[in-house]
Amino acid sequence: MPGTQPTEIGNLESPNKCDNCHGGYNTAVEPAHNWRGSMMAHAGRDPIFWATVAVAEQDFDGAGDLCIRCHSTGGWLAGRSTPTDGSGLAASDSDGVECDYCHKLTNPDDSEHPGNQFGVFAANGSGEGFYGSGMSSMWGGSDKLGPYNDAEARHQFMQSLFHRDRDFCGTCHDVSNPVTGDLAHNHGQALLQDPVVTAGTPGGPVEGKAAFNNPPYAYGIVERTFSEYKAGMISETLVDDYPGQPDDFPSGGVLEAVYQAATDGGARSANYQNPSADRYFSCQTCHMRPVTGTGANKRGVPVRTDLPLHDMTGGNYWMPAVIDYLNQRGLLRLGGGMSAELVSAMYDGGSRALEQLQLAASLEVGDENGGVEVKVTNHTGHKLISGYPEGRRMWLNVKWYDSAENLLREDGKYGDLAVVHKGENITVRTLLNPETTRVYEAHMGMTQQWASQLRSLGYAADLALEYDRETGAVLHTLGELASGGLGPHHETFHFVLNNIVTSDNRIPPYRMRHAIAKQRNALPVPESQFDLAENGGVFYDHYDEVDFTPPPGATHADVNLMYQPTSWEYIQFLALANDGGNAFLGAEGDVMFDAWRNAALPDANSSVMAEPVVMAAANWGAAPPSCEAVPPVLDLAVGGDKEVTLAWSALADSAVTAYGIYYDQSGKSQWVADSGCLSGECSFIDSGLTNGQEYCYMLTAQTAECESAFSNIACATPQPPGQQQAAGVSSLETGKWVRQGKGKHATTEWVLTDQFVQGDQVIFRGRITDENGNALQGASFQLAISGPESASLVSGVSDAEGYAEASWSTAKPNKKGVGGTATGSYTAAVSGASATGYGWDGVATQLGFTIASP
Repeated sequence: MPGTQPTEIGNLESPNKCDNCHGGYNTAVEPAHNWRGSMMAHAGRDPIFWATVAVAEQDFDGAGDLCIRCHSTGGWLAGRSTPTDGSGLAASDSDGVECDYCHKLTNPDDSEHPGNQFGVFAANGSGEGFYGSGMSSMWGGSDKLGPYNDAEARHQFMQSLFHRDRDFCGTCHDVSNPVTGDLAHNHGQALLQDPVVTAGTPGGPVEGKAAFNNPPYAYGIVERTFSEYKAGMISETLVDDYPGQPDDFPSGGVLEAVYQAATDGGARSANYQNPSADRYFSCQTCHMRPVTGTGANKRGVPVRTDLPLHDMTGGNYWMPAVIDYLNQRGLLRLGGGMSAELVSAMYDGGSRALEQLQLAASLEVGDENGGVEVKVTNHTGHKLISGYPEGRRMWLNVKWYDSAENLLREDGKYGDLAVVHKGENITVRTLLNPETTRVYEAHMGMTQQWASQLRSLGYAADLALEYDRETGAVLHTLGELASGGLGPHHETFHFVLNNIVTSDNRIPPYRMRHAIAKQRNALPVPESQFDLAENGGVFYDHYDEVDFTPPPGATHADVNLMYQPTSWEYIQFLALANDGGNAFLGAEGDVMFDAWRNAALPDANSSVMAEPVVMAAANWGAAPPSCEAVPPVLDLAVGGDKEVTLAWSALADSAVTAYGIYYDQSGKSQWVADSGCLSGECSFIDSGLTNGQEYCYMLTAQTAECESAFSNIACATPQPPGQQQAAGVSSLETGKWVRQGKGKHATTEWVLTDQFVQGDQVIFRGRITDENGNALQGASFQLAISGPESASLVSGVSDAEGYAEASWSTAKPNKKGVGGTATGSYTAAVSGASATGYGWDGVATQLGFTIASP
């Protein structure tokens, strides 16, 4: 597929290196801890990914390369995706979508900072960038790219407008299948429409492939999250304009939370700063919510009010338990031996995912024509639910009661099901009556014509398309479909062979436009749903209205919108469809089944088997009162030396069993501790913090039944008690003093470079500042050089601007080219700083440079 190809850029740097500056100082806002809690950071560990790749590789040899391209960006770009089953990946490739990948990503349309994409592999066409399927355009230099114009990074940096662009996340979040795009009769389109340009020849040259001649949304549907967003009107809505939207706009939920975070409750503009730019409701805005804090732990780093929280929170609250379970047993296919800090960050990410899910939808219940109507509203910018469709589902669960609290009927019941799995009688938990339940999901499948094509290409007639969920017996095969015995199409979980969406009733985003959704293969199936005709065929409703008939005697009902990330039916398929023939992946279906069956979140009330969670809840009739726990009031937060003390008064409520203490993350939260103080004046000391960093807190009151809403927010900044001030090197660069001109007109200019040759004098120029970023005159610093050779240097004294220089005179080789300072890559790291009345801050500011032959 197009885009930067393997080995066309240098290897991506490890996130561990990024942690030196971007982590370890404030887990509530810092990039490192929050990124390590995201599923993007664990994409290479994800056992569902590996179990799915196992089947995909059986179905189409080489298909794993497409999966690895997004799940192990560093491994793929370094050329380790061959063999395509992932067996060539290194242990470090488990970091998934890592820091350097996103911070070297450029716009594939070449409008800014053209990346390394050459010839036919350019991911663009007809003036349009190809955003999808991981077809990334990567910057080939050593610079890190980011959105700010005032960053003073310790590494090479270049401002990038693309990082705030609404198309940025489309790079990975439209996924298209080049197999069906090339070979299937319909090219994997939802509806036959604009022709797909492709030669359709197996093994033909890349110039004739669908991926090289069409935008990725035009063929081979796998998932269309980005296209759903582009088709909806939320993608064209400024955050600042949120209060003035039409009455039908989905107010509340995640859009309200983002508006409050970006505007500080309406006190300022939501627009980006440094440089000023419009902020739309984009993927970045909703999934990297703006917080107040610093992006690094170095002195002089500005406090930003629009710092993007690098948590990339989605809805996978359950996967941290699975990864932790397999890690403890040494069963992760990649990325085992996880540290306690990494596991903790992962669980923090899972908690944020649950919060994000509960902002995605709302329920309204009312009487309608003698029955009960439930309205489910989508508050997101994409379909509800979105993403990779296999095994994910959302449904309405309604429990009907009489006046004596007797349960009369339950619609959408989830519970125990006795099954036989590989000869063993077991009990699993699943949706028990899916046929009579309003379930929101997408089903993929194969057409009869494509099945016939596959048979002509040598695929076996007995390839199982579907298994009985209770017995595991094969229900239908490829041969049956190809012969016409199953009708025009049949749904399957063989995602790499699927060429059609058989059904999709997931709720569209606000005013998703039919024409754009059709062009981008993102329509509901059938396309007439969600009042398209009532809206003049122009756009879809962003809600669904479902009618229920209460059972006789019902006086009230509990209505819950449920979400499950991975169903029994999909787990069963991954285990049964894996034929065990691949030495590297042959056990992955069974490994995933074991984890699904046994992994539970670290919560006393948590269950196994990807237990569904409540996204939204409502009541009908004379329902009993819900949780009545009152939020406490956080009276005080006081900073001390590397600690903050909180104070509050216990509530006069005997039902309260504990108080929850959380960091605030602009409306999201990160659990800190629980307090058992239940009477009088209560306090808590949060220790081990970083001096100079602001920490913001919230409380909840917990009862046996529930947890209250959050309290007010109180913030404090730890400070040292009158200690000696700290000094450090806030910036470090390498370069040369170059003489220009002759005689009295000659000038000497400072030229920045990190490229030197043997015999050069390497100048290290550092700026020495105090802990408030003020320049220090008369100070010096020490450097440690490491690489092919090592050296220790001491700078001269600093000038009025705080700048001091250290130099290293490298040696030339002799006339025969022998000797001289060893060539290669070097690192210079600050090992000390000296100034009267100051101590070194201990920050080992560092940079890299190279020495080559003349």
